[in-house]
Amino acid sequence: MRSLRLRSYAKINLGLEVLAQREDGYHELRTLFQTIDLADDVVLRPRARGVRVLCDHPLVPTDATNLAARAAELVRGHAGVKRGVEIEIRKRIPVGGGLGGGSSNAAAVLMGLDRMWRLGLGPEGLHRLARRLGADVPYFLLGGTALGLARGDEVYPLHRQLRAHVVVVDPGIHVSTARVFARLDTRLTPRENSNSIYYFVSRELEGSGAYRFLQNDLEEAALEEAPALREHAGRIRAVLLREGACLAALSGSGSSYFGLFENVRPAKRARAALAAEGLTALVGRTLTLEQYRGAWGRARNR
Repeated sequence: MRSLRLRSYAKINLGLEVLAQREDGYHELRTLFQTIDLADDVVLRPRARGVRVLCDHPLVPTDATNLAARAAELVRGHAGVKRGVEIEIRKRIPVGGGLGGGSSNAAAVLMGLDRMWRLGLGPEGLHRLARRLGADVPYFLLGGTALGLARGDEVYPLHRQLRAHVVVVDPGIHVSTARVFARLDTRLTPRENSNSIYYFVSRELEGSGAYRFLQNDLEEAALEEAPALREHAGRIRAVLLREGACLAALSGSGSSYFGLFENVRPAKRARAALAAEGLTALVGRTLTLEQYRGAWGRARNR
């Protein structure tokens, strides 16, 4: 195999609840993950030794701190592989936007190297490695509409998968996830439960009425961390809701906002209205679990 080309898909958080800070330094979360068809390209090429990262985005590190590079080194060490790999990442997912681009790239490398090197680790073996890389990485081994618990790394697919159009708004502002959580910690009151996501799941995604119960506990901390984002947030949400979004929210720790639409026409109107205000917006679709698996099955050897 000369190379392997993979699609590395973004996610949005339909809802995100932070229940408490854990003893291991992470946070006890409850979130609803959703894959969308916005994607980076990840190309893996064999090399004699070592791991090399190439990327066309200036904010993405290409040294050993890159999460995709860490994923490759983790696989090599775990499987005792002496060969190396070159990882080329062609970015489309906004960097620092709360859309999981780095975690998705890392998951792509895990699955790609398992295939390229014929390791046979499979979902169970890869999941153990993914949890060592970061809380979001295990989700990208699954995809679709899923409930995330614990650090967000215990992932369970929902019976009814969401099918919708999505508008992703990129304000072009980088927000540090670590700093957002640090701000939240100053006022976080530990709680054992919160009902909004469980209520939504119990409705099995029936209709748009349940969306009003969803919230993102990180939003206010993100707006405090990035005052420039606050200047845009109200306008973005207002446009999305005016054009008929059943949910308009910040994804993860930001800075990207998204709107969910049942039909494509209002989604396109929302994109045009946001563009008229000088904001970058993209129209896409959600991906179900089966669609996500199908996309991985179409990964191309070259």
